[in-house]
Amino acid sequence: MAQLDPAVRDYDEGGSGEEVTLRANEAAWRVRRFAPHVLTGVERAVTEVDLLGARLAAPVLVAPTALHGLVHPDGEVATARGAAAAGCGFVLSTRTSVPIEDVAAAAGPWWFQVYAMRDRALTLDLVAAAATSGAAAVVLTGDTPVVAPKRRPTPGVDPAAAHLAGLRARTGRDLTAVDVEQDPSAGTDLIRELGRVAGLPVLVKGVLRADDAARCLDAGAAGVIVSNHGGRQLDRAVATAEALPGVVAAVGGAAPVLVDGGIRTGADVLVALALGADAVLVGRPALRALAAGGADGVARMLRTLREELALAMVLAGVPAVTRPFPDVLHR
Repeated sequence: MAQLDPAVRDYDEGGSGEEVTLRANEAAWRVRRFAPHVLTGVERAVTEVDLLGARLAAPVLVAPTALHGLVHPDGEVATARGAAAAGCGFVLSTRTSVPIEDVAAAAGPWWFQVYAMRDRALTLDLVAAAATSGAAAVVLTGDTPVVAPKRRPTPGVDPAAAHLAGLRARTGRDLTAVDVEQDPSAGTDLIRELGRVAGLPVLVKGVLRADDAARCLDAGAAGVIVSNHGGRQLDRAVATAEALPGVVAAVGGAAPVLVDGGIRTGADVLVALALGADAVLVGRPALRALAAGGADGVARMLRTLREELALAMVLAGVPAVTRPFPDVLHR
């Protein structure tokens, strides 16, 4: 992302606090070691997977990240087009720089991410619009009762103002900054409310604890995403690779468990699958690829990730992305 304005680069790449969690996310995948199976007859690994009714070329989705228009003029339309070309899923952020309908027209399988905003009607209206436009699921971000300040200064980059301006243009309402703030009073009752309005499965993103995973499923969640917001919320929160096994155990196969945070290579994806994840999401790698090459860049990045995963699976003796997944980790 060297060609970007430094403030935009720091906005996308930075974290909160001392950026302890930001650094830990990547490191936690890399400390894991494989214990591969041998003489298994695996010549070609099958990476295709079915996820909430969608057939994906690999268990990989683009994570919801804000304002892709900061890094490429086509914004989220290009990201969605690249994900579709690679056969991977795409999760559109509420803080999109492009109208929902424009992204939907370019996307393959896609989900819509939503925050619990103080204006609950606005939250529900956005979810309804996404459902009407063809979203296959709703992703409720649960780890943002308030927005944590970021460590790196980003002069001239004001995501909150851009978000507000976009919603004013969309709704024609004179919304205030308070209207679109995160609502810290939101509880698990919002899961069923979103599902009722959208008529879609609702996944909760930001889950790091087994007991929270169980609470979300009890409240109607169709799945959970193990995430610490890419190290951008509570600094020193546990790395996602460390939190994943406990959440998987609590869910017990009753619903999909996805994970994001620091995943950079196909080997990282294999670790996540071996720890029990059904799929992974990548955020910063998609933004970097978008900045470097637009839709084609995103597609190349995702295809590379799939190819790396397939090679790692063959070398580890794993024939397919199915359950039960072979134990290929050194314990």
